[in-house]
Amino acid sequence: MKRQYYLGFTLFITVVVLLLDQLTKYIIATTMRVGDSFEVIPHFLNITSHRNNGAAWGILSGKMSFFVIVTLIILVLLIVFYLKEAKGNLFMQIALSLLFSGAIGNFIDRLLHSEVVDFIDTNIFGYDFPIFNIADSSLTIGVLLIIIALIKDINRKES
Repeated sequence: MKRQYYLGFTLFITVVVLLLDQLTKYIIATTMRVGDSFEVIPHFLNITSHRNNGAAWGILSGKMSFFVIVTLIILVLLIVFYLKEAKGNLFMQIALSLLFSGAIGNFIDRLLHSEVVDFIDTNIFGYDFPIFNIADSSLTIGVLLIIIALIKDINRKES
């Protein structure tokens, strides 16, 4: 019989991503001043201490109550979606754990500090990409995996 939920594995992913996210943010916040930067890979990757009290690219800066409400709604929806739609689909459960851990990681920062610690500063093909963190990466990868899972599901249903 196929397992319905891979709860242990998805909890493991969630906890590992959360720990990495919070640990790296703590290290940056306690060892670097805002604006400090050092080059890791020339012309590609810097570690830059940055704070963001908005969403991606500083959108809706300072709207803390909005972020708290939206994040709580998203977390509830992710749990419901996990329980209803991801049964037996390990790939989808992994994607949802990444979304969940990313949302919680930035939510913790907003609740405790009213801003999010960002530090991964990349320059890709001459584009200075906005500074981000592990929680942001987890959210992005989770969304991409959900898109892949949905496309695979659509293709399977059409066959």
